[in-house]
Amino acid sequence: MSLKTRDIAIVIANEFDEQEFKQPYERLQQEGARVVVIGIEAEQNLVSHHRQEEVMTDMSFDDVNADDFDAVVIPGGCSPDKLRLSDNAVGFVRDIYDQGKLVAAICHGPSLLISVGIVRGKTMTSWPSITVDLKNAGAIIVDAEVVIDGNIVTSRNVSDLPAFIRAIINVLEGKEKMAAAG
Repeated sequence: MSLKTRDIAIVIANEFDEQEFKQPYERLQQEGARVVVIGIEAEQNLVSHHRQEEVMTDMSFDDVNADDFDAVVIPGGCSPDKLRLSDNAVGFVRDIYDQGKLVAAICHGPSLLISVGIVRGKTMTSWPSITVDLKNAGAIIVDAEVVIDGNIVTSRNVSDLPAFIRAIINVLEGKEKMAAAG
């Protein structure tokens, strides 16, 4: 199955990690997917964590429906902490998850998944500073470059981006199987 028929949301707020945004965004587009940048506001100019990148959001969470997407990607940086405070962002990711679609989070991205309420019993990996939060929320933490559990894909950091992106593509192409969500 090709990514040419896939619609993928990347959700960000200010202080997103530029590489954890840019590399999946560009690679998924190269594979033919339609990639939509979603934020708290539509057409908002957001600045990366290291102030090296600026990205304009395409749509706001008010304007999107999980039914219209095949996956959501959550880059790290400080962005996930800001998104956790948005009921609409949390609801959007929850709807994607509940529909059995791919939820991919890297670095600090899994912190948003705590607020979404989907980490209990899931095997995950993340940036070291949020592992205790994930454990306290019931996740099983392993130190690996990429972990797939159900319809959740997680990775630790920028150096894991090749494996993270490969896992996203493989899952969306049907080369990696997702277990039933639950």
